Amino acid sequence: MSRVSLFVVAFVALAAVAPASAQTFSADLSAIRQAAKSMPGALPLRVNVVKFAESRRTKNFAIKGAPREPSIQARTAYQIIYPDGAIMIDSGMDLQVHKFFGRGVEEPYFPAEEAKVERALSSAKAIVVTHEHGDHIAGVIRSPDFGKLAPKTTITRTQLQTLMTMPQMPEIKLSAEQGQRFNVVDYESTRPFAPGMALIKSSGHTPGSQMVYVVLQSGKEYVFAGDVAWHMDGVRQVTGKDAPWITEDEPNMAAELTWLNGLMRNEPNVAIVISHDEDQRLQYIRDRVLGDGFE
Repeated sequence: MSRVSLFVVAFVALAAVAPASAQTFSADLSAIRQAAKSMPGALPLRVNVVKFAESRRTKNFAIKGAPREPSIQARTAYQIIYPDGAIMIDSGMDLQVHKFFGRGVEEPYFPAEEAKVERALSSAKAIVVTHEHGDHIAGVIRSPDFGKLAPKTTITRTQLQTLMTMPQMPEIKLSAEQGQRFNVVDYESTRPFAPGMALIKSSGHTPGSQMVYVVLQSGKEYVFAGDVAWHMDGVRQVTGKDAPWITEDEPNMAAELTWLNGLMRNEPNVAIVISHDEDQRLQYIRDRVLGDGFE
């Protein structure tokens, strides 16, 4: 895998440009629930989280108009525990990819926690990623065990296209041969993924972004929103990001934030999980919505 200097690419394209979609996001929670329960097999039991790194940015980058007060952006991965194994949502990243996001500033990275992510990826039955950015997929692409991880990693055709033609950084660019090793899917709106799990197309943050719905045996529901927002306040206020280094599909972002806000207000059983919200991560661990650490 090429190790092009991060300094060279630091300000070239921190995020893939998301062109305006032909169709604005919409989703039907009833259809999503039906899709998740259409897969035969036991439903999952619980959900765990690991934080393997942090970015230190003021809150106004995550929420347009917010104060320029210190804010921690957690870098996370999630483990969905079934009676017979686990499925991973997102895959962590190595130190080199982490440094890319610091843009020349040293930020916290936790090798012991990343090692937990690596072990969980190795033992997982399946892996799915919310989108094609390095902090979500580099743990598969740059792994020494890529040959074992890729065949059990499901990515969308759009994610694959981005990674092959317009990756966020050279370090995660896929060759045609590498791309053929993944389990590649394509769908219009919602797709069953595993018992109690469904994928939700949401191409606002990146062309290949998707949310992941999960329902447990207990009946507790989750929507893993990836980077639709970087902090739950973005969902509460239906307000997008203000980071100059990203370009998003604004109509889809507005529709996705509006949908999540509706879930927050009308579906108290649904936990909306924001990948980078450190405040939410800590609260969810305290409330036992998420388990702290992998099994």
